[in-house]
Parts: sequence; structure tokens; C-alpha cells
Amino acid sequence: MPKMKTRSSAKKRFTVTGSGKIKRKHAFKSHILTKKTKKQKRNLTHAGLVHQSDLSSIKTQLCI
Repeated sequence: MPKMKTRSSAKKRFTVTGSGKIKRKHAFKSHILTKKTKKQKRNLTHAGLVHQSDLSSIKTQLCI
């Protein structure tokens, strides 16, 4: 069998926490920020966790 390779795109976007959860960043915070409110930009700053329905696909991409 060949080696399992991780997806480079997933490797750059997700990190695994100590308890095994997968951490992610919020989208829509890179540009065109003038029309977004302060509250919206502030809430997009904080990292979130991957939803339960997406965990299996991301774990296969990260080879966990």
C-alpha cells in the first residue's frame, strides 16, 4: 500500500486540538470589510470548531 497523503489545502486551514476537536477560522474576513459592521468583523475574528456533520470528511483529508 502507498502512504496516506494529507490534503495540503486542509493542512493549511485546520488544526487539531488536544482533545481531538478540529479548529477552523471563519470566512469573509479577508477583504471588502467596509460594508461589514464592527460587531460582525469582531465575531469573525475568533476561531470556531468544525461542525459535527463535516468532521468525517475533514478527518479523512487530514488522515486522522
